[in-house]
Amino acid sequence: MPRPILATVHPDALRHNLDQARRRAPDARVWAVVKANAYGHGIERVFEALRGADGFALLDLAEAQRLRALDWRGPILLLEGVFEARDLELCSRLNLWHAVHCDEQIDWLAAHKTQHPHRVFLKLNSGMNRLGFTPGGFRAAWARLNALPQVEEISLMTHFSDADGPRGIAHQVAAFEAATADLPGERTLCNSAAILRHAQSPLKGEGVSTLAADWVREGIALYGSAPDYPEHSAADWDLQPTLTLSSRVIGVQSLQPGDTVGYGSTFTAEAPMRIGVVACGYADGYPRHAPTGTPVLVGGVRTRLVGRVSMDMITVDLSPLDAAGVPASIGTEVVLWGVSAGGASLPVDEVARAAGTISYELLCAVAPRVPFGP
Repeated sequence: MPRPILATVHPDALRHNLDQARRRAPDARVWAVVKANAYGHGIERVFEALRGADGFALLDLAEAQRLRALDWRGPILLLEGVFEARDLELCSRLNLWHAVHCDEQIDWLAAHKTQHPHRVFLKLNSGMNRLGFTPGGFRAAWARLNALPQVEEISLMTHFSDADGPRGIAHQVAAFEAATADLPGERTLCNSAAILRHAQSPLKGEGVSTLAADWVREGIALYGSAPDYPEHSAADWDLQPTLTLSSRVIGVQSLQPGDTVGYGSTFTAEAPMRIGVVACGYADGYPRHAPTGTPVLVGGVRTRLVGRVSMDMITVDLSPLDAAGVPASIGTEVVLWGVSAGGASLPVDEVARAAGTISYELLCAVAPRVPFGP
């Protein structure tokens, strides 16, 4: 039989989470962000569940081609725009919308020969200080684009750095309003954290009734993770887990006080106990730096990782199962994150926090050798 590790995508949860963005921004259209192969879920696996989105947003031209091959004829937005001039040929052929965040991208458009003018999203650096024109250069960039016959329509966008935290978004909203005042075009501001926490906040500018504006970009929330965890959990935002990483117990050891576990002997038993050996390790995408105490579900019972994560195996404490009278032996189900067969849930956010990282990394890191189930 195959090695007993499996990743399972939950389409109904994807649909549910997409609906949460619509509920919080009812007047906006929703981009389903499927960059990084749909946050590790697989574009082809999530596509049918997300067909109800108004558009798909991503980074990679090859991923855009995959969406078109799935017969998606609606909008596709390249969030970082094109990376060289010849990329514009594929944008024309596939009818891709794309961000413009630097003068070089405008130069490439000016030299581009096309019979199909492009829809572009002019990006403002409102304080994130990654991509985008500064407020002082934004209007000049808009004027250059507006003068090009290669450009059909200009939309306006920015990205929030602190929508998930106490600093908030007011300083960036103010910068966006000032830079875009009186400019025509649709707006897109909100990422997942802003959708959940701020989408109904009014903007001061005329012509835009809510911060949600014309488009919102749902990323990590689409995949059942709370962008502001641990302040809020996924359940607080009514988000459902969309990916379960599961395995099985493949071995059981009985320990006596003083016995150690795994490489480096980082865990020492203080009392008699049983541990389960699980077919999952860092080569599967499970974080090597996850410490003893990282939560895991075994047989639907919450317990903990013990010892160091190996390439192909982890070890888990079976004491809570033994105390509860729940049988645990070779073949018992183990959920690393997601939902067990019996309905018990282990949020990916909890596992990520215990491992000192974020859910984005865990979801994107599921290794190619892990098979995906139906």
